[in-house]
Amino acid sequence: MKKVLIIYYSKNGSTEKMAQRIAMGVKMIDGVEPVVRTLPDIEEYNNNEIANDNNIMYASNDDLVNCDGLIMGSPTHFGNMAAPMKFFLDKTTSEWFNGTLCGKPAGVFTSTSSMHGGQETTLLTMMIPLLHHGMLIAGIPYSEKELNDTKTGGTPYGPTHLSGNDGSDLSEHEAKLCLAFGKRIATIANKI
Repeated sequence: MKKVLIIYYSKNGSTEKMAQRIAMGVKMIDGVEPVVRTLPDIEEYNNNEIANDNNIMYASNDDLVNCDGLIMGSPTHFGNMAAPMKFFLDKTTSEWFNGTLCGKPAGVFTSTSSMHGGQETTLLTMMIPLLHHGMLIAGIPYSEKELNDTKTGGTPYGPTHLSGNDGSDLSEHEAKLCLAFGKRIATIANKI
């Protein structure tokens, strides 16, 4: 069974909602299963216990070794990934030296509370470390109808969600794009 690792950080739940929907998309491909992991706040980073009520564990470097594909998600903080995601990536030097992630498919997703909050810059900056690891970056093609129709989140670089200040649920288009994205990365992982 191939494994697609989904690592996310979520402060207010929006990015977590996306991760769960992406995991549903991964499950749609026979022979591939999602492995969902979260990241703690920086202050809690050395604690390896259960992360939340959903029994989702904190991501570890061992998860990277055992995955066949990687999807990362973070809320946008000033047009960039949140500090816990950057902190996690900065601890992957050993995996970089060993080529652990080289040749594996990868993708990224994000959420913002404002329309022009830096979704695309966040996705692009999250891709840079993955490119250094030699990963094969995949986004969302415009053959996905919802990418043309969305009035909220969604980019060719990866799924996005516009949560607003109230932490609203995923729009119908956002939810479908998350499913399609999970399915796409899982399909690629299954073929490699």
